[in-house]
Amino acid sequence: MASSEPKTRPTNASVNDFIAAQSDPERVKDCKTLLKMMRQASGEKPVMWGDAIVGFGHYTATYASGRSMEWMRIAFSPRKNDLTVYLVDGFEHHAELLRKLGRYKTGRVCLYIKRLADVDVAVLQALMEASVARMKQLYPPG
Repeated sequence: MASSEPKTRPTNASVNDFIAAQSDPERVKDCKTLLKMMRQASGEKPVMWGDAIVGFGHYTATYASGRSMEWMRIAFSPRKNDLTVYLVDGFEHHAELLRKLGRYKTGRVCLYIKRLADVDVAVLQALMEASVARMKQLYPPG
């Protein structure tokens, strides 16, 4: 693979096997909950992206340089310290929901949650649905 190719791409690996392989039973339960929530928010089936990200849907982003890249619309990964939720549209459009969410940290497009018990899952569901809807506006399916 050329070095300019993204390393994180869809694979045929089993999402269920990946989730079952998590060492912490609470993390497994949280992953199964996120799986259901994201499937509902996106209307898409889960797909492993690389070896550690569960993604739903996809779109093609084209950069100013002309380079394009396929990426998931919404995703999660059970990292060592946090559940990482990828809301690709960012957070500036979701301030009201974020105020109601609970305990979390943010990165550029990542929401870091220690465990789902730390947040209001109904607010998280609304946040995911809003993010997916915005991504479909920015990058229509098809």
